[in-house]
Amino acid sequence: MASPSRSGHGHSPLWDGVPIIPPGGARGPPGAASGSWLAPAICFALRAQRRFPWGQRTRRAMALCSLLLLLLPWLVTAGRAATPGCKIRITSKGLELVKQEGLRFVEQELEHISIPDLHGKEGQFQYNISGVKVTDLQLALSNLHFRSPQHLAFNINNASISLRFRRQLLYWFFYDIGSINASAEGVNIRTQLKLSMNKVGRLKISNISCNASIARMQTGFTGTLRKVYEFLSTFATTGIRFLVNRQICPALRYAGLVQLNSLLDTVSVRSPVDEHISIDYSLLSNPVVSPDTLDLDFKGMFYYRWNETLPNQAVAPVIKETERMVYVAFSEYFFNSAMDAYYQAGVLSMEIAGEEVPKDLEVLLRASFFGSIIMLSPAVVDAPLKLVLQVSAPPLWTIKPSGTSVSVIAVLNISLVPVDHPAIQLSSMTMDAKLSAKMSLRGKALQVQLDLRRFRIYSKQSALESLALFPLQAPLKTLLQLMIMPILNERTKKGVPIPLPEGMDFTKEVVTSHVGFITVGADLHFSQGLREVIEKYQPARASRLPSPQPTAPTGSDPPLPSSFNTSLPSPETAPSGSDPPLPSSFNTTEPQASLR
Repeated sequence: MASPSRSGHGHSPLWDGVPIIPPGGARGPPGAASGSWLAPAICFALRAQRRFPWGQRTRRAMALCSLLLLLLPWLVTAGRAATPGCKIRITSKGLELVKQEGLRFVEQELEHISIPDLHGKEGQFQYNISGVKVTDLQLALSNLHFRSPQHLAFNINNASISLRFRRQLLYWFFYDIGSINASAEGVNIRTQLKLSMNKVGRLKISNISCNASIARMQTGFTGTLRKVYEFLSTFATTGIRFLVNRQICPALRYAGLVQLNSLLDTVSVRSPVDEHISIDYSLLSNPVVSPDTLDLDFKGMFYYRWNETLPNQAVAPVIKETERMVYVAFSEYFFNSAMDAYYQAGVLSMEIAGEEVPKDLEVLLRASFFGSIIMLSPAVVDAPLKLVLQVSAPPLWTIKPSGTSVSVIAVLNISLVPVDHPAIQLSSMTMDAKLSAKMSLRGKALQVQLDLRRFRIYSKQSALESLALFPLQAPLKTLLQLMIMPILNERTKKGVPIPLPEGMDFTKEVVTSHVGFITVGADLHFSQGLREVIEKYQPARASRLPSPQPTAPTGSDPPLPSSFNTSLPSPETAPSGSDPPLPSSFNTTEPQASLR
């Protein structure tokens, strides 16, 4: 007989150190979720101990196992990634269109950078430069491309920036003023934008890295001392080169983190579709970037009164194509959640009464239910008819390669409604209909066109009553086609908005059906310029982000004489290979607003 264990129980491997998990870790049946088989196995083993006296330790273990079994379904579900109801893919072709519009936006930003005044002294030579303005930009060589894992890289190569500014020069007793035309040549800009999902599920530019460099600076002087100024221009051009270079990256950082994010703010995360339901387009994860594509997974769920309406158990949409600029995919869940939300809102019903009932149908209905009507009081025999159509369950969407269908089961109640008397029900029948659905994109809205394909009525009371309703099938089908379907299509004509920024629309769309989801391939079109949309939606200028003072990138500026006395804020530590900070021989006057 086995000796009793220290806890007072009979000998049991569960308590005496014999491992219940095999060496190498827990292993369940093939395909089982990790750990999903282990808790039931342990609890089963503990229940087997009932032939032994129970101690406090055993009872606690059993309580823990019971709790684990209750939480197991939630744990398994939580371990799986959320399934998107809507997915958007932007391809390299779409990015090329964005680059063209973005380049115009960058040019506008750089044209309006504000450059501080500059003054200095070298021996008997003193100068003051003010009113520096950008007069022209040449950004011919640029590219915008995807960069894993979640970045966009925007590069400008060998650009030129033309400048004009006012000079005040003093050399001994000679004083001269005038204007200077200068150009920054060999301008190279490297920027990288990190795309992320913020706390509310909105796409945001969360960070921008920037590096800018100017290879050389050229000046052209006018006036009586032009030759002298060109000889001494090294002092001025070196400082101007540094100051121009110092303003490029802050301008681009502000353009991205503030202005472009204000453009992304025009994409609603949660927004009303109509007066009954709303839609949730929150991102489920950070964007996934490959060399040729940018993929965004959205929740794509309709809801009623801010409540989640339906768990997503549908097939996840998959986009494999890359030929068009953009692809949008919608799963069955996208449409079924809309039906569930409308059903919860109680709006999937329709009433036709009195003069709205077609005369031919009214005559047929009175003849069909003559036996019931004749038994009523003569005061109500001629009362108006009322037909109430009410769905009994949310309509179900099914997407197949052959097309999309919608199954609807509803109850039709036919009643007499005498004045000042309660309604008198003549019949209640079940209607089973199947609709076909054709999807299309207009602008940036998904539209649905419904068509009645199959229809039948029957009674749940008896087969004999169903047979008696057969003559009503054709007239009621006509009623649906002529009265109810136009009303439904008028409501769906408005469409559902697609999560696309303001000013962008879809064109040349092609809809393809798959098993459980549809994809819409389309091209993009800018109906408004980026600048126009940003100026409409960007925050007040008082809320601008402070820009860090970058150091000058690598260049070949000659060293400046140390005899210039000025004060310049000390720049941040520059990365390896960048220009040394501007020497203390320059003095600058920084404007209050560094950007346009």
